[in-house]
Formats: sequence, C-alpha cells, structure tokens
Amino acid sequence: MTRALDLRHVISPAVRDLIELANLQDFDRVREQVTRLGGCSAPVNLVGWTETRDTKTNTVIRAYATADEPTGRLLTACGNRRSSRCPSCSRVYAADTYHLVRAGLSGGKNVAETVRTHPRLFVTLTAPSFGPVHNRPTDGGKLRPCRCGQHHDEEAPVLGTPLNPRTYDYAGAVLWNAHAGALWTRFTTYVRRELASYLGITQKALNAAVRVSFAKVAEYQKRGLVHFHAVVRLDGPDGHTTTPPAFATAKALTEAVHQARDRVLLTINSDAVGDRIIRWGAKLDVREIKALGDGELTDQRVASYVAKYATKSAEGSGTVDRSLVCAPCSGRGQVGGRVRDLCSHCEGTGRAEPFTDLRVQTHVRTMIRTAWTLGGMPEFAHLKLTKWAHMLGFRGHFSTKSRAYSTTLGALRDVRRGWRIAQAEAARERAGHPAPGPDTVLVTESSWAFLATGYRPGEELLANQTRHETELSRAAKERAKTEGEVWA
Repeated sequence: MTRALDLRHVISPAVRDLIELANLQDFDRVREQVTRLGGCSAPVNLVGWTETRDTKTNTVIRAYATADEPTGRLLTACGNRRSSRCPSCSRVYAADTYHLVRAGLSGGKNVAETVRTHPRLFVTLTAPSFGPVHNRPTDGGKLRPCRCGQHHDEEAPVLGTPLNPRTYDYAGAVLWNAHAGALWTRFTTYVRRELASYLGITQKALNAAVRVSFAKVAEYQKRGLVHFHAVVRLDGPDGHTTTPPAFATAKALTEAVHQARDRVLLTINSDAVGDRIIRWGAKLDVREIKALGDGELTDQRVASYVAKYATKSAEGSGTVDRSLVCAPCSGRGQVGGRVRDLCSHCEGTGRAEPFTDLRVQTHVRTMIRTAWTLGGMPEFAHLKLTKWAHMLGFRGHFSTKSRAYSTTLGALRDVRRGWRIAQAEAARERAGHPAPGPDTVLVTESSWAFLATGYRPGEELLANQTRHETELSRAAKERAKTEGEVWA
C-alpha cells in the first residue's frame, strides 16, 4: 500500500514527482520503462491490454495490461528520425541508414558481397545561384576573402545570406526547393538515357543488361537551398546479385551523370513571378568509390556521411522545425460550416504564429514569407507551399533509394523485432514455462489507445540520467578507439 507523503517542503515539481514515483510499489519497473527507451525525448503513452490464448485448451499463454503498471500506462519510443526532436531515436534511424547504405556498397544484409566490385560513384548535386551570398571561398586550399571583402569565420551568422537582399531571387529559390524532388526523379531517368547513349545502345538493350541503383540523402546549405548526396551503382539486370557487363564502367557512368545534370530541366509557367527554368547548379562533384576501400573514399566513410544527414532537417539552414500552419483552421483562417468566422487562434491569417516572432535570420524569414505568399497563389496550390513554408519550400523525402539498391528500413526493423522475440523466448525458457506444441493455434487479442506524449516530471529526471550515462558510454568507446582500453 502506498503511504501518504507530505511533500509541501519540496519546491521542485520534478523532485516532488520523483519522490512520489520512488514510493510506488514497484519503482524498479518505472525505472525499467524509462531506461528501456534509451533517453527518448517524447515517448508515446499508451493504455490498453493484450492477451494470447491457446484456442485448443482455452488457456492464456501471455497477458499484459497497462492497469498492472505502477503508473497505469506503457511508454514507447517516439521513433522520430529528426535529431532536433529526439536525438536518441534519430541515432537509431541513422544507424539503420548507415547499414542500409553500406550494405549497398560492401554487401551484407542479404546483399551480395560482389557489389564491392561494381562501378560505384559518390555524386553531389547542388542548387544554382539566385544571387551572391556571403561565403568562405578557397583557392587551392587557401581561404580567400568574401565578396564583401571580409574573411568570415566558419560559424559566422552571415554565411549564406545575400549580399544584396533586394536583388536576391527569393521566389526562384523557394520554387527550386519545391521542385528539387521532381528534379532528382527526372535526373535518375536521364542517367539511364545518357548511359545508353554513351554506350551506343538502345535503352531497351541497356535495361536488359544493366540496372542503375542509387541511394540519396538531402542536405540544406546555409543559404537555405537543398542539395543531394547520392551513391550511384551499376548492377547486372537482376540487381546486386548479378555482375554488370564489362562495358558498364565507372567512366561511362561518370559521363552519364555529367550529361544528365546538364540536360535535366523543369519549366514553370507563371503570370505572377514569370516563367522559370528549374535545373541543377553548376557545381557537380563526382568521385569513384574504389573497390575494397582503396583510396580516400571508403565504403564506411560514404555510409557514415549519408547517415549523418539522414537525421537532419531544415534546421541546418537556421529555420524552425515545426509547421507554421494554424492547426484549428488548417491554415484557411476561417472556421465553421456554412457560416464561417475568423479563426480566433490565428485571427484569420492561417499562421500558427506571426513570422515576426520567429527567432530566425532575416534571410530565412524572407524565404518563409515568400513560400507562404506563393502558396496562396492558385497556380502554385499543388505545391502546398504554405504547409512546407517552414522547410523553405522543400517537400521531398530526405533519404530515398531505388528498389534494388540494398535492404530496406523495414527489413532492418524486422531483424530487431526478431531479436526481441528471441529474447522473450529465452526468458520463457529460463522461467520454465512450457513451449507451445507444433499443432498449437495461438490467437492474440489486443486493445490499445493513445493517452499522451512525454514524461512525468520525475520520469524526465530519470530520462536525463539515462541520456547522461549513454553519452558517457559513447565517449568512452570513442576514446578507446584512439587511446585504447582503460586499464582496470
């Protein structure tokens, strides 16, 4: 029985709540739930039950109910990929992306190890210029002054901002971000066409002999524009399990990438901002990934680079990581049925918060305002720019891959799920519970409901301790790589 506590002398609500948790009948279970999440920033709170029953004997094999938990609920990880929202869960996503990309470079995870010998390129595609910006130009590795005449530090807040905001093409920049995903899709199509042209064969003959596989990730530059890093690989007709023909070389693929970059374009017809041509920027970096890790561009280095940016969002450009659309009115500025009234939350603007209240640079605020303005025009309604104004217009996926590149994130999650099931089976054997027979039919019934997100104040203290211990363990492992293990 829980004893009554007099905690009026405890000022901190978090400490008061932690004392209350510590006086529950099973505080160890409370700690276990929080620790198991690995420091998740916004866990999902669930209530419900699940029961597995043997249909032949009508006996219950397994049963669980949140009513039996000390706090009356179950905590599960949020699973958010964005490091700005949940560093803990984003590390899991980054690890999955790392294994996905590296499997396509080195093999493993049901991918043939012979992919090491396939032609592979690491390609970086950039956005064009929409006006000169503050930067740190180099010449032969030597830093040169910016166009403004100054040498900027690496963390200087003016980096990426226009030298002359009045002449900067903000509409063009936002529209380029909005079409970057479509531009990438067309680029992958043109790579196949240009490869066939370079090899002097038809596209049908190329598809019968060669498959082009890729994995890419998007990254924001400081100027607020997206660019893409991609692994492009040549396989045989059946994917990574087959070797490409001898004529499908890295040189041919490099030429196809250059030609595709030059020829891909999208045309926008607009009366409001004028006709636009969306195409790639002049800067293109194409480097071959050597077999067996020869050279400076290794499989591990490329996979780590791609995985790092898979957990990023637009916050790298200095923008916010939340939608600016007013939720009660869905950005329409009005609520109600036939008789509509102005939304009291946004006062008819459709914005969740005024742009002037955003703690961002003027350059980013102007891009957000431009995206919102363009999103209100009928000719750009299909781009949903008001919804993606906080992303500066970009509305594509941050990481994608072709079907035959390697394994999938779902398959990697299935492996983790299988491992947990194996751990549960081992626990059952240790407890001496009988195993179901081969003819046993099990039926599982469940009922779950969402309760809330986040921790109780006391649980937040426990989560902070878990995060601290995780960081200490990670730092110790990094030191061990360079300094060796610490002597006992």
